[in-house]
Amino acid sequence: MPGELLPPLEDRCSIARTLEAVGDRWTLLILRDLFRGVRRFERLHEDLGIARNLLTDRLRRLEDAEIVQRVPYQQRPLRHEYRLTASGRDLSPALIALMSWGDRWQAEDGPPTLLIHDACETPIQYTVRCPSCDEPVAAHHIRSRPGPGRHSLSTGVAR
Repeated sequence: MPGELLPPLEDRCSIARTLEAVGDRWTLLILRDLFRGVRRFERLHEDLGIARNLLTDRLRRLEDAEIVQRVPYQQRPLRHEYRLTASGRDLSPALIALMSWGDRWQAEDGPPTLLIHDACETPIQYTVRCPSCDEPVAAHHIRSRPGPGRHSLSTGVAR
């Protein structure tokens, strides 16, 4: 509405809110390793070459955002591993999209890793598909419009 006072962009943009939770290099690489089955702190530390304090901080942030959960795997001494929650597992398409972009535009010699569909052994490709007709959709055939959450984010003050 004309004159409508809206909250800051980061409060009304799903991309901005998502980047608050997962938008730095280390967090995305931690998520990549968690998707690959690396769950323990020491192994994450070794695989990534990340400083322990940074790894601790990023894992805490992911826990706070309910993207990962810390689960005990040993009682004496108490040790934990990190597992993706349902919310974390839902980030899979985003990571696959980033990987696909990197494979296409940043890997001159081809993809360093292939993701293989277990059922048929075929390398997967990231594609945005229409949920109604199941056709692939190119970016230039997508438009945006206000969604139902836009109004719940407004301050309610209109002029």
